Amino acid sequence: MTPKALQTISGRYPSLRIAVVGDFCLDRYLEIDPARAEVSIETGLPVYNVVRVRSQPGAAGTILNNLVALGVGKIYPVGFCGEDGEGYELVRALRSLPGVDPAHFFQTSARRTFTYCKPLVLTPGEPPRELNRLDSKNWTPTPPEVTGRLADSLEKLRTAVDAVILLDQVDLADTGVVTGSLLKAVDALERKSLPIPVLADSRRGLRGYPPVIFKMNAAELAALTGMPAQSSIDEVRKTAVQMAEKNRRAVFVTLAERGLVGAGPDGRTEHVPALPLRGAIDVVGAGDSVTANLATALAAGAELGEALGIAALASSIVVHQLGTSGSASVAQMEALLADSPQKARD
Repeated sequence: MTPKALQTISGRYPSLRIAVVGDFCLDRYLEIDPARAEVSIETGLPVYNVVRVRSQPGAAGTILNNLVALGVGKIYPVGFCGEDGEGYELVRALRSLPGVDPAHFFQTSARRTFTYCKPLVLTPGEPPRELNRLDSKNWTPTPPEVTGRLADSLEKLRTAVDAVILLDQVDLADTGVVTGSLLKAVDALERKSLPIPVLADSRRGLRGYPPVIFKMNAAELAALTGMPAQSSIDEVRKTAVQMAEKNRRAVFVTLAERGLVGAGPDGRTEHVPALPLRGAIDVVGAGDSVTANLATALAAGAELGEALGIAALASSIVVHQLGTSGSASVAQMEALLADSPQKARD
């Protein structure tokens, strides 16, 4: 990735329209001051005093935060939250972000708001230390009327946007946004609509997904294909190419410290190494930054290797943001590229 290529590709971002279809959650951080620790008189247990509460969109919202940071012109969140306090916070946060059109994001009494509550102990001079997380999720199937509304929104947006991102964040199938019935709607739209980048990422793996652009990590690729989890980069490239040729769509695989691999349906493959670490890291949100940057770069006309290079820059920035699900701006990527040894190799 060269500075000129990054400038050319990112210069198209303000004109892009991208839909994010997926599980939006509320990331709520409880910042704890250990100097104010107490012991409960009633229970004798330690008391953690929260001195600050901050909230932001998480899960699919982390992808959306990255799109905002990139300066994407119009962003359409497609999803739901509950009619509860967490839902109020989430809707307010989405509406406050520049370029975000929340017309296809709705509240419903049939669901509770997916929430990650993250207690963080903040000790001066030390990285934030996260305690046991408190999650609020839905454990019953998403009602048909909710899924139908989501499918209607997707159909309306599919021909009005330059890219679609599908993000399945739930642990139990069919309890979130990206249900089996929604995937059938995606498949039907792909068969009759003009091709645009439609990129899917799922924490439960992409088995059963229609042929769209697949983004996954090495463990997910292994589970999907039977490939050994500790395969070499060449083996990952070979497997990704086979999948890309079968789906007739690109495939992207993240390999942590080994970087990223991409494969096109024409048999091309690229490997971009990870950038060197520059201090303490927090990997939360790194995968979502890759998803957001791949989809945006492809929508802006980037080639396979260029999209991988941009995603590698973004994830390198995000992993060095501690105690948050971070994001990376174009300006940050330009600065990192200017200081990176990679520049000399390009």
